[in-house]
Amino acid sequence: MGPRRMATTGARRNFLSRLLPDSKGGQFFDLFEQHAERTREAAALLAATLRDGADPERQAGRVKDVEHQGDEITHTVIERLHQTFITPMDRDDIHLLISRMDDVLDLIDASSERIWLYGIRTMQPEAREFADVLEKAVEELVGAVRVLRDLKDRARLIAHCTEINRLENEGDRILRRAVARLFQESVDPIHVIKWKEIYDNLEDAIDRCEDVANVIEGVALEYS
Repeated sequence: MGPRRMATTGARRNFLSRLLPDSKGGQFFDLFEQHAERTREAAALLAATLRDGADPERQAGRVKDVEHQGDEITHTVIERLHQTFITPMDRDDIHLLISRMDDVLDLIDASSERIWLYGIRTMQPEAREFADVLEKAVEELVGAVRVLRDLKDRARLIAHCTEINRLENEGDRILRRAVARLFQESVDPIHVIKWKEIYDNLEDAIDRCEDVANVIEGVALEYS
């Protein structure tokens, strides 16, 4: 084989290697897991503000850094979708999953930022409850994403998703109780507006965890 033909064959092989995923589609699953870990990190940073009294400005800056890392991972997933001919899952499922995961991280960032921008220093008891539920939901999300790589353990995957659904219902109950107390006890409308927005963002973040669980359950059913 001449040098030119060898070069052509090598170039073709490199091109095909970009189109074909590895044997388990690991490039995408690795990225999903990396994003989930960033979300867990951000949820812990937010919880440190809501539950442990960490400095809101410092924590908001750290959450923002993590959120930027999540954005980079999301962009990488989308870029690789365009570069890969054969994917380990349906292309729409991959795009939907990383988008819903990014929604969770965005809402954690929004919650942390609002607490800092609004000058919140005294945390409401329901905010601490939200922190606990959100951390648990994100932990289950991390577990579900890890199991997604190997759908042989479908029961374990469904268990993670079911727990996320339960936690989402718990988040709804906290929101109703928090808003009711807010309107009953606060005489300052600005205080009400600030905390209502923060509560909504926290509850939305938990809701988006359920959206991720729904996508994962759909994939599990499709490929079972």
